[in-house]
Amino acid sequence: MSNDALQNNPVSGDRHITTHASDWLWAVFAVMLLSMLIAIFWHGASVKRHRYFHQIPIIVLTVSTIAYFSMASDLGYTTIPAEFGRNYGGHPTRQIWYVRYIQWFINAPLLLLGLLLLTGLSYSDILTTIFFALVLVVTGLVGALTTSSYKWGYFAFGLFSLFYLCYRLLGHSARFPFRAGAGSRTGFLVASSYLTFIWMLYPICWGLSEGGNVITPTSEMVFYGILDLFAGPIFLALFLNMLRKVEYNKLGMDTGRAVTNEKGGAGVGPGTSGTAASAAPGATAAGTNAAV
Repeated sequence: MSNDALQNNPVSGDRHITTHASDWLWAVFAVMLLSMLIAIFWHGASVKRHRYFHQIPIIVLTVSTIAYFSMASDLGYTTIPAEFGRNYGGHPTRQIWYVRYIQWFINAPLLLLGLLLLTGLSYSDILTTIFFALVLVVTGLVGALTTSSYKWGYFAFGLFSLFYLCYRLLGHSARFPFRAGAGSRTGFLVASSYLTFIWMLYPICWGLSEGGNVITPTSEMVFYGILDLFAGPIFLALFLNMLRKVEYNKLGMDTGRAVTNEKGGAGVGPGTSGTAASAAPGATAAGTNAAV
C-alpha cells in the first residue's frame, strides 16, 4: 500500500521530510502501537499489587503512539527560518516538530517517577528532579523555535538540566536505602544508567537538526526515532523486568490487603475499609466480660 500522507498533508519549508521519512515514522508508530497493546495486556495479566508501575508504560506508549501517528502524517509541526543556511544560502525554512516535545513533556517525568519511587529520595527531591526534566524539554522546544543564535542559550540551560538529572539518577539517589528493598538497587542502577546514556544522545541530535541545521529533517526523524525506541519500548521492557525484585509491601502498594506495621501489629492497608480496626475494641470488651 502506497504512503500518500504527504499528498494529503503537503509539506512546507525548504527543508522538510520526504516520503521515506514518513515510511520510517509509520514503522516507529507501528512498534509503539504494538508495544502499547502488549503493555495493556501485561497490565491486565499482572497481579493487582503490581499494576501501579505497569500503568506508566501504558501512558508513555500511548502518548508516543499518538505523536508518531502525527509526525508520520506530516502533522504537528511549524516552519521557521533556520539560523544556518548550509547549502541553501541565506536562511532557509525548516520544519520543527512541536508534537515531539509534547510527547517528551509528558513522558520524561513519568519515566523518572517510575524509577525514583523505588529509591529512598524524598518526595521533594523527586519533585525537583521532575521539574528539571520539564525544563530540559521546554528549553529544547523554545530553542528549536528561536531563529537567532540565542537558541544556544536555551541549549545551555537544557544541558544543565540534563546534567542535573544524571547526577540525581546515578549519584544522589544511589546513596540512600531503597524503599523497594535492597534487591532492586542493582536493577535501578542498570536501568538509570541505560536511560541517562540514551538521554545524553538527544542533545547531539538536537544540535545537528533543529540547532545547527546540519542534517536533513529525514535524517533527524531516523535519529530521533531510534532514540525514542530505545528510551520507550526497550527501556520500559527493562523497567518492567526490574520490577520482579521489588518488595511492594515496603512501598505501601500491597493493594487491597491489611499490612503489618513496624511493631508487628495489624494495620489497615490501602483499599481496606477499617472494619478490622474498629472491631478490635468490641472484641476486647467481650473478652473482659467473659473473664468476669
